[in-house]
This record gives sequence, C-alpha cells and structure tokens, in this order.
Amino acid sequence: MNRLLGLLLMLWCSWAGAQAAGADSPAPLVNPSIDEMVRALTPTAATRSLGRRNLTVAPPRLDLVVNFDFDSARLQAPSKPLLDRLAMAMNAEALSGLRFAIEGHTDAVGTAPYNERLSAQRAQTVLQWLVSRGVPAGRLESEGKGFRELLASDDPLSPRNRRVRVRLLE
Repeated sequence: MNRLLGLLLMLWCSWAGAQAAGADSPAPLVNPSIDEMVRALTPTAATRSLGRRNLTVAPPRLDLVVNFDFDSARLQAPSKPLLDRLAMAMNAEALSGLRFAIEGHTDAVGTAPYNERLSAQRAQTVLQWLVSRGVPAGRLESEGKGFRELLASDDPLSPRNRRVRVRLLE
C-alpha cells in the first residue's frame, strides 16, 4: 500500500510540475553527451511497474535539435556528430536490448500534409543514419508527426517545435 501511495504521489508531483510550467516540455537538447542520452532513455522502475497496473507513465523520451537543409530531409553536417553519439547511446549496455521510435516533428508553417510528409522523411533519414552506425534496424521505427504534437503549443511557429524525438517503445 505504501508503495502505491508513493507512486501516486510521484505522478501527482509530475502532473503539478507540468501545470506550473505551463505543461510545455523543455526545449530540445542541442548537444547532449552519450551519458545524458542514456540516462534520458533508460526506463525507470515506475515506468516498468505502472504499465502493468493500468496506470500510465509516459515512456522515456529525448527531444533533440537535428538540423536539415531547408525543405529537405538532408542532414546538415553539424547534426551528424549528435546522431553518432545517439547511436553510441542506443548501443550502450543499458539500452542495447530496447526498441525506439524516431519521430520527426515540425512547426506549423505550411500545410498539414506537407509537414507530415517532410517529418516522416526526416525521421527516416535519422533512422537510416543510426542503422549505418550500428544500431540494428529491428530496434527502430520511424514516424512523421508533422505539427500534431507541438512542444510550444502557445507558439505553433516556434523553432522549438522543429525537432526529432526518440521515444522508448514498450
């Protein structure tokens, strides 16, 4: 019983903190280390145990700034070392047996169908980069989200909304 109360308190604190912060997520990371990425994507005990009890905790995720050429899915050179570190993190012992979704996200400039297509192409580009760096393709899937899940919902045109999200699959 005490354990359940502790988990409920943790969930409430997480919800209250999100409300106080405006419910928007933090800015995507520009230059995280391998260790920071591993920590961000490692499942916690709460993630594992709550999933079996009909309580939901968002799976670990990591938002990254990955730059592409304008109107393109071609990676810009400054983003390649970031994706190399992401591949190393995914192949680290703590994450090596886990599966991940690679999500492309855009801001709200342009039409929904256009942004869905572009974000899907960009997510696929990141997936292919990771596979070329030794992450098994069977551990990855990609999806374009367009501007359906804005980070800065109060500012749909914000550059914060343009990102690649790596999310643990259960």
